[in-house]
Amino acid sequence: MTMERPDLKQALGRLLGPAEAEVGCDACFQELDRYVELELAGKDADAAVPGLRAHLDGCPACREEHDSLYALVGGEHAP
Repeated sequence: MTMERPDLKQALGRLLGPAEAEVGCDACFQELDRYVELELAGKDADAAVPGLRAHLDGCPACREEHDSLYALVGGEHAP
């Protein structure tokens, strides 16, 4: 029987780093408004802003900013 360990998987992912190109926090904050607008419009935000998703997956501070902005602009539930 195999057990899923999301906490272990997340920790390992942070140690190994992103599998793709990643932007830094400064670039993330510069592009975050556009990225969220594209997400809410149903467009491919990841293609429009390469590396931002990888950064959000590995940076809790930027992810929190994303989730707050998404909830503020788009409704109650962030992705």
